Amino acid sequence: MPVTDPGNPQEHGLHTVSDVMTHTVVAVGRDASFKEIVQTMEQWKVSALPVLAGEGRVIGVVSEADLLPKEEFRDSDPSRFEQRQRLEDLAKAGALTAGELMTAPAICVHADAALPQAARIMAVRHVKRLPVTDAQGLLQGVISRSDLLKVFLRSDADIADEVRRVVIDRVFPGQGVTADVQDGVVRLSGRVRDGSFVPVAARLCRAVEGVVDVTWEQNGPHSGPAPGTTEP
Repeated sequence: MPVTDPGNPQEHGLHTVSDVMTHTVVAVGRDASFKEIVQTMEQWKVSALPVLAGEGRVIGVVSEADLLPKEEFRDSDPSRFEQRQRLEDLAKAGALTAGELMTAPAICVHADAALPQAARIMAVRHVKRLPVTDAQGLLQGVISRSDLLKVFLRSDADIADEVRRVVIDRVFPGQGVTADVQDGVVRLSGRVRDGSFVPVAARLCRAVEGVVDVTWEQNGPHSGPAPGTTEP
């Protein structure tokens, strides 16, 4: 189920999935045996593998969860109630190949999708890794939760520079507003002519990659914390 991001995130200075994904990906074919799948997962220290067909088109994903029913039901005799409730797991307990074991269609993300979109898909779908595909559905890489957290390794100096260029210079031109960043937390301060723009600036700051939080230091006609900010 590939998903594309509306617009081009790179036009807005945002990182895309292709910037942080792992390009070297281990995968298996539809006919890979159960034991081959387990051995590949152990060798590469991964919990899931894309299943490929043809020239590299992603047709499914086989994960540890797909493999566990074989051990769970190895020496058990499930009741009729359990059989009715867990038909899919029982089928996987008897499966022998990746094609029989895999979850399909695969939940994928396109390489040009913005990072927040990939994070949203992982959260909603409760998955830890996503195959990354191109427009033709061919495997390009894989992105994990740890890859998405790489944006928070960005230096405070880089974040501050972008906040000044992208937010302050556009929202508060010539108004003397400053931005200081410490541990990813942006602190805006200065005298503003119209306090209604403060929540707008806060939202724009939060969109800057690597920002952990935004605070507003009162200095001028704006009074009270702006929506979306934390006032120290």
